[in-house]
Amino acid sequence: MIINVKTIPSSNVSKIEKISEKEYKARIKSPPKNNKANMELINLLAKEFKISVKLIKIKNPASKNKKVLVLIAD
Repeated sequence: MIINVKTIPSSNVSKIEKISEKEYKARIKSPPKNNKANMELINLLAKEFKISVKLIKIKNPASKNKKVLVLIAD
């Protein structure tokens, strides 16, 4: 399944907010440098969906509005 995630890096807290079935907003503590924010996003999504981080792939890592492939059964 592909979801859209609007990311807000360098936030005070790390959390995921579900907007709709395929849209999420992610506040991320890490800065968008050296792929740190993307790695934190993957970890947050893995916890949200209760799956391994290996099952999550970010399609456009340089954007704040990310398309994320989550490999789970719908």
